[in-house]
Amino acid sequence: MDVPGGGPIAFGLLVLLFGSLTWKYARRLVTVTRMLRHGVRTGGECVRVELDNVSVDAKRHFFAFRTVEGRPVEFEDLAGWSMAVGTPVTVAYDPADPVRTATIAGRGTWSPVLQCVALVVGCGFATLGFTTVFLFTVLGGR
Repeated sequence: MDVPGGGPIAFGLLVLLFGSLTWKYARRLVTVTRMLRHGVRTGGECVRVELDNVSVDAKRHFFAFRTVEGRPVEFEDLAGWSMAVGTPVTVAYDPADPVRTATIAGRGTWSPVLQCVALVVGCGFATLGFTTVFLFTVLGGR
């Protein structure tokens, strides 16, 4: 299979990139699911919305809340396009590690589970596709 401008190194790097993204989002999916089922819930709000450097349309959403002990925590999570600064949200988190486990858990947002599933599936298919092309490139189409 001859792909113009594509060598084994380029496809190998794409496999590594999308494979690592798949792994990252799969781990996040496990954390989000666990927090939605067993996490402590509290109120929070959207405190910052930034444009992403990768795409002009993409936005990064940052949220803040206080733990049961009163400790302030800020985290980034996936959110709907219309989420504005000051929007109240429900947050689920693990008290043992609130920074790494916090997720949006309330109505009015896209389901965090569905978002993670979409990212895992999309990145997984990209990994599979680039792996196939990589193998055809390395093995010479045999």
